[in-house]
Amino acid sequence: MTRGDGHTPGPVGAWLLAIRPRTLPAAVAPVVIGTGVASAHGVAQIAPAAAALAGALLIQIATNLANDYFDFVKGSDDEDRVGPVRVVQAGILSPEAVIRGTAVTLALATLVGAYLVWVGGVPILVIGLLALVCAVAYTGGPFPLAYHGLGDLFVFVFFGPVAVGGTYWVQARALPPDLLLAGVGIGALITAILVVNNLRDRETDARAGKRTMAVILGETGSRIEFFLLVLVALAVPVVGWAVLGWDAWTLIALGVVVLLGRPMATLLTYMDARELNPVLGETARAVAWYGGLLAVGFVLGAAM
Repeated sequence: MTRGDGHTPGPVGAWLLAIRPRTLPAAVAPVVIGTGVASAHGVAQIAPAAAALAGALLIQIATNLANDYFDFVKGSDDEDRVGPVRVVQAGILSPEAVIRGTAVTLALATLVGAYLVWVGGVPILVIGLLALVCAVAYTGGPFPLAYHGLGDLFVFVFFGPVAVGGTYWVQARALPPDLLLAGVGIGALITAILVVNNLRDRETDARAGKRTMAVILGETGSRIEFFLLVLVALAVPVVGWAVLGWDAWTLIALGVVVLLGRPMATLLTYMDARELNPVLGETARAVAWYGGLLAVGFVLGAAM
């Protein structure tokens, strides 16, 4: 089968479509921030940081694969889909292959998690088990989170304070309270990606009974949610500097506003849901830069 542009991907290309590389900044950015803060505090450790990054990527990939499978099985992905190609719905990979890929990826994540539990103890065990369960329960299982309006909350918590705090914990076995504020910032911006995704798919999701927050809030409410999440992300460095004593270098993260101008404008003016597809990539790019700039800000602040 083709992917919609007349091109038939080979095995590698098919699996690259399935894992959705453009979503991976959401897994990388929180780890970068947590490691940046650990470096600024003089407690960074290469092996735990690398394992945290590998684990985050594997969980993200497993979630993407599970979503591809379960959304097809539940009827959310059909011929009316306007988003990027989903490999099961397009017939590029079989449902059986994708669910096997999900299982293999979760097994690899478990192996990485075993090392992180050895380093970080019981807190990491709890986080790891919840992450493994939620990778499938996001769209699968008896109570799929995304189908009951809980996807945004899950993404905000797990890709924000939990991911940033967990990354720092496995390197330092400590959790500075202000670190959670950094997690709130990146968690908000990553959730903004999901808002765009769900807003684009709002009509097909509603027909399939998938009650995402975009379905619940509607078009105007989703636009407001997106802008509030961006505002939270931009407010975090300011609050950290003005209230919690972060170094002024962390304010360089505000430079990401340059990258957010076009997606915000498109969100206000779009007429066709397909116009939101580029907004996903643009917001993901902003996530990557925000995470990198905030981390660099912490490191430079400590160095100066």
